[in-house]
Amino acid sequence: MTARKRPHRLTARMRLTLSYTLFAVTAGLLSLAVVYVGMRYVPNYPLTSSNPRYRSDAPSRQEILHSLLTASGYALALLTAVGLVGGWLIAGRVLRPLQDITRAAHRAASGALEHRIALAGPRDEFTDLSDAFDEMLARLQRSFEAQQRFAANASHELRTPLAITHTLLQVAAADPAGQDWRLLVTRLQDTNRRAIEISEALLQLADLGNAPPDLAPTDLATATGEALAAVRDEAEAVGITLTADLRPAPATGNAVLLRQAAVNLLHNALRHNLPAGAGGRVTVATGADPERPGRVHLTVANTGPQLTADAVATFTEPFLRGRGRTAETDPSRRGHGLGLAIVAAVAEAHHGELHLTPESSGGLRVTLSLPGPVEE
Repeated sequence: MTARKRPHRLTARMRLTLSYTLFAVTAGLLSLAVVYVGMRYVPNYPLTSSNPRYRSDAPSRQEILHSLLTASGYALALLTAVGLVGGWLIAGRVLRPLQDITRAAHRAASGALEHRIALAGPRDEFTDLSDAFDEMLARLQRSFEAQQRFAANASHELRTPLAITHTLLQVAAADPAGQDWRLLVTRLQDTNRRAIEISEALLQLADLGNAPPDLAPTDLATATGEALAAVRDEAEAVGITLTADLRPAPATGNAVLLRQAAVNLLHNALRHNLPAGAGGRVTVATGADPERPGRVHLTVANTGPQLTADAVATFTEPFLRGRGRTAETDPSRRGHGLGLAIVAAVAEAHHGELHLTPESSGGLRVTLSLPGPVEE
């Protein structure tokens, strides 16, 4: 995008200098005008002494006014010069922080987002602007780095199933007679399904970031109940006990997206739990948010390994799994690392909040808090 052409004007420093000078000269003119008006009350006749033998040399009003005008001209000329020089220096000192901000903006435009102005001095309009600009740079840097990581991780995640498919087909082509074609087809289908899931999740993330969803009165408990029905078979297969307390949770939202968010939370709770057969549990609850009046919540808590607050803070980053960036070896418990990222995007699209808290006994508690229904 090319820079917009702007008409040439005086610089801000020059405009401030001229403004200071004009103010000083105007103030001088007003002061002289007051003196000049006051001189009208000076007698306009020759002043004489009471003793006729002494001759008075006192000037007349006309002579005083003439001398006053001459001195005023020199004073105004000097005042103009002082105003220009002093105004130029003062304007430069006042505008110096803006020059620092401008240089930082040019560096940011060239891609150097790590620079900070860190303007020193007491709090004023310039330090407020500097702090706001530094905060904007920090957010831009975090967003840019997250975008870079997202692009790299998305490329890696999509390249992996394609590489697996390519390898399987190469092996099959090299030794057609020695292949278990049923097993090969099963592996290809599993790999293809995974690539489709990743692509659909990426498209969903992109849609949530580009356009606001259609919102209507709905019940978060209903969406959660449908999500529970969709994951019960998976929970039974790995021996995890599901416990639900679904109380009415009326909200204004998109029923499809809320169901998907609930499914993602349940999948995350099941797949990052205790090993199969170790007595893992998942507890699900909906209802009025006890800590935020006027809001409703969905809470999903599971058993699992001990987690730190620093690690939990990164779980909504795309492609970050519970074990880091290494996928589970068990295909039935393998995710693509986009589940919580999608839930966070759904929460943001609904003006809600997503809170992740590590449990003291191990596992994770995730709370999705949404505004209640809008009263008309």
